[in-house]
Amino acid sequence: MAPGQRAAISGIGELRPIKNSGGRKSLELLAEAAALAIKDAGLGKKDIDGLLLTPPSEDTSFMWPAQVAEYVQFSPVFLNTVELGGASAVGTVARASMLVAAGICRHCLCLSGGVWDSQVFNTREGKIAVMSQAEIDYELPLGPMGFNSGYALVARRHMFEYGTKAEQLAKIAVDQRTNALANPYALFNEKAITIEEILSSPMIVDPIHLLEIVRPCSGAAAITVSRLEEAYDMPHSPISILGWGEACTHNSILYAPSLTSSPVKMAAERAFQMAGLIPGDIELLSLYDCYPITVLITLEDAGFCPKGSGGDFVESTDLTYRGSLPCNTHGGQLSCGQASYAGGMSHLTEAVRQLRGEAGKRQVKKNHLAFVNGNGGVFSTECSLILGREG
Repeated sequence: MAPGQRAAISGIGELRPIKNSGGRKSLELLAEAAALAIKDAGLGKKDIDGLLLTPPSEDTSFMWPAQVAEYVQFSPVFLNTVELGGASAVGTVARASMLVAAGICRHCLCLSGGVWDSQVFNTREGKIAVMSQAEIDYELPLGPMGFNSGYALVARRHMFEYGTKAEQLAKIAVDQRTNALANPYALFNEKAITIEEILSSPMIVDPIHLLEIVRPCSGAAAITVSRLEEAYDMPHSPISILGWGEACTHNSILYAPSLTSSPVKMAAERAFQMAGLIPGDIELLSLYDCYPITVLITLEDAGFCPKGSGGDFVESTDLTYRGSLPCNTHGGQLSCGQASYAGGMSHLTEAVRQLRGEAGKRQVKKNHLAFVNGNGGVFSTECSLILGREG
């Protein structure tokens, strides 16, 4: 039996994304999310024997897992920080599935989130703190605008190579805003947006407009991963981790082998192979969406449409919760919010809600299989998961 096939998501917990933390610290938010997930799984703190975390954004990172374990009063037999940028949250669940499948842990807690630190990425010092030496030497002198610059290069190159249109990219954000309107937790759930409004919003880095950029915020989310045989006796029907894959081709965009093809291809292929499934089997997508181009290239490289056809595909496909291929039904990070800089756990919690049938107004009709992808850097590190429910 392949790793992950004996592991299941047994509990979820998530805080409402907030623009201002009101003085609360990352440890407080993470502890609250952890308590929600543990309760949702019908467990107690003493049952948690594995702890996997994404990096903090504003607290000291020294011995971070031990800091969290001490604060929440856990005594794990395995603990670790997973640093894959935006793929970190999905990466924690992938690693938890291995620990559980190997018999090292019974119940792993995966935590992501914290207080958004505006200094990260937004000042010269903040940029240097998260840049590689190559980026400091060759990118920083040119005055890059954080990740906006890298994804702008990717979007422009995709337009050049394949004729992708700005209107097609904007349509992704429009569909996700439609989803957010049905999510009471989303930051932007009061007003729909149009393609015209997106394209008339301020140009930040050509061709990326203001309304096409993720909204960082504060918040936290947690997931418990348990042995499948034990999960059957827990409060919710288990959501099996059927397959996962991970890949990395570079750190700095300077060394990216391609601007329009990504390591999503390798990660997704491994996940589908492990699960014994193909993209056509998937009913629900939860894709990291720091920018619309991220969703479009993930759709292509994960096999949901041929390379280069992503623009036409998203233009002709309804990606809302009412559509033929629901994608980011919580609104994605573009409209729901990106909780801390290693965000992405919301894509997992939303997929679990949908598979459980607990998504309320935005519940999709077909909810047996979901594909989730986390993306770190500028298509640098990728982690894909395939989740499924029985019945």
